Amino acid sequence: MILPALTEATSPFFRPIKYSLFPPLGLATLAGYLDPDDEVTLTDEHVQRVDTSDEPDLVVIQVYITSARRSYELADLYRARGAYVCLGGLHVTSLPNEASAHADTVFLGPGEDTWPRFLADFRAGRPAPRYESTERTLAALPPIRRDLIARERYLVPNSIVVSRGCPHVCDFCYKEAFFEGGKSFYTQTVDAALAEIDRLPGRHLYFLDDHLFGNARFASALFDGMRGMGRLWQAAGTVQAVLRPGLLEKAVESGLRSLFVGFETVNAANLTEQRKWQNIDRDYDAVVRRLHDNGVMVNGSFVFGMDEDDPGVFDRTVEWAVGRGIETATFHILTPYPGTRLYDRMAKAGRLLHSDWSSYDTRTVVFKPAKMTPQQLEDGYQRAYRDFYRWGSILRGAATKPTLRGKARHAAYAGGWKKFEPAWDLVIRAKRAGRALPILEAVLSGFGARPARTADSIPEGRCVSAPSRSRLGRARRWASPGGSPSGSPGERSRGASRSGGRRPVPADQGAHPRGDG
Repeated sequence: MILPALTEATSPFFRPIKYSLFPPLGLATLAGYLDPDDEVTLTDEHVQRVDTSDEPDLVVIQVYITSARRSYELADLYRARGAYVCLGGLHVTSLPNEASAHADTVFLGPGEDTWPRFLADFRAGRPAPRYESTERTLAALPPIRRDLIARERYLVPNSIVVSRGCPHVCDFCYKEAFFEGGKSFYTQTVDAALAEIDRLPGRHLYFLDDHLFGNARFASALFDGMRGMGRLWQAAGTVQAVLRPGLLEKAVESGLRSLFVGFETVNAANLTEQRKWQNIDRDYDAVVRRLHDNGVMVNGSFVFGMDEDDPGVFDRTVEWAVGRGIETATFHILTPYPGTRLYDRMAKAGRLLHSDWSSYDTRTVVFKPAKMTPQQLEDGYQRAYRDFYRWGSILRGAATKPTLRGKARHAAYAGGWKKFEPAWDLVIRAKRAGRALPILEAVLSGFGARPARTADSIPEGRCVSAPSRSRLGRARRWASPGGSPSGSPGERSRGASRSGGRRPVPADQGAHPRGDG
């Protein structure tokens, strides 16, 4: 099982720590379906070399849009040696015919139903060339094969996914294409999720779900079950979920200390264009205040290049984020991934510049913007990162915190993430990223101590248009019909609108959380 390196991770400008955050849970999940006597290896090319001198019977490769070229290269190499090669993931689901030219079998959508069927067919000597997911359930999900993961190579080895997909339908998101043909949001039972958490050592957790709060009833029961575990955890949620009375407080009581929030844009008109309904008429200032009042750090996600964005959007966005004391920010260039409504709309209008998938990395402009040039968009994106993470901006953001301790935590978290690259590089190259986890836990443990405002006192306002006991026993069993596609040969959660996707712990340049992240 191989997770090829994303193109941006092989660039001379890449940040090693970003690609040493989370292990490949999707492949480790699929490995759980193998028989006990099957010999299996799992290689993440971001933290280790792929040994191509081996002679496996079966090769499974997880493909993302910017790793497609490398994935096909490895697939072709192994097929030439007689191995049976399977390809799956977001990119394969979007462009199955392209992927089929490099594989014996391709997987479309989540793999909890298709992978077991393939294994039975493969052992019987009659595997099909294509498997499409239709039955969406996590009821029989086996324990993740975490024994295949080199924990010491990751800053956040305790990553976990307890749901699939997202209940929302944003135009730029891969999710609708990936989950086509069945439910696009569903969860584990609370008991199963708590059992997986119990198996994880240490205190820190990172929920890689696209929207952990997407089913309020499930989330509430999960947080009830986690209370008293002594965990410190991070996750992703929406502005709508943050403003929901009572749910955030339960999350904080169970250990939430940092939340990735998809603000996406400070231009309200963009939200309708991209069908980001859950953000419309929401008061962004109230969202940040509510999180900070509950002692939760904010990792704000912003996308540049929507049709209402002009060259002034970068400064406006940075000024708003710094002025509200957002600890970290993740910026992206709007990227029309194949299979999304945004891609179809751009293609029909003749606005796509090319189909070089290696450049579809949310750092490069691949379409014609409406109110600026491609160069203005790229330059503005780079400037936004530079300006947000200047020491002056970090200190100004820290100054918004009411206590000296709060100011110090803000500066330590934002500064430590972006300003100590040489130190991070040494840790990563020494294959000791896991040794830095106690530092992360120490910083997170300082949050969550501030008194929360009552949930009922938080009004739902308008979206800004410019800056202005027994754990299992406590939880109810709840299997909802309702994400990150981690059960598929195509799950990756490295920061993309993932986006799917793969989320950095604080923030970084690159893949969008609902896409290729």
